[in-house]
Amino acid sequence: MTSSLITQTYQQLSKSSNTLASLLLRLYLAPIFWMAGISKLNSFENTVDWFGNSDWGLGLPFPWLLASLATATELAGAILLTLGLFTRLISIPLIVTMVVAIASVHWENGWQAIADAHAPFANEQVLAAPEKLERARDILQEHGNYEWLTASGKFVILNNGIEFAATYLIMLLALIGLGAGKYHSLDYWLAHYWQRKKTIPLTYSV
Repeated sequence: MTSSLITQTYQQLSKSSNTLASLLLRLYLAPIFWMAGISKLNSFENTVDWFGNSDWGLGLPFPWLLASLATATELAGAILLTLGLFTRLISIPLIVTMVVAIASVHWENGWQAIADAHAPFANEQVLAAPEKLERARDILQEHGNYEWLTASGKFVILNNGIEFAATYLIMLLALIGLGAGKYHSLDYWLAHYWQRKKTIPLTYSV
């Protein structure tokens, strides 16, 4: 009896945890993709140029098409994740955008998004960052209002590695496994509606 009660309690907690995890993952990712999509949309011509230019950009083929698809995917993804609608389906093209970003933008910079020579996976580029950062601080302290410049946060060197994109990719993979979650997603209520429709017998008036 005790064993059965423990099992039931564990299963109930697992279901509740999965539902909460789905909600938190969706609400975490939605603004990230919204801001990324809005940024591309607001400077769309520059985005197309960046996608297509092989000298200072990504050098991808069909830049206008790919920029349009990336922008639409991120904006639609943000909306659908917020609503919990077609969550597993929209996660797939969002994963594709993360894979493309990792392969074409971030991979050559290693793992770290922010250069920290003391962190794991520090490559040569990251190990060289502290000296450059210290020199920049010396210049700013000597020639600028350093306290005002750092009032909103300390200066760092952006390494632009795969860390953030890989994290978002893993979160999207988790959403494919977990789904949108119960009660707080349109996916749940649509499935609930169709299930009820299947089980309620049809009646005809004559």
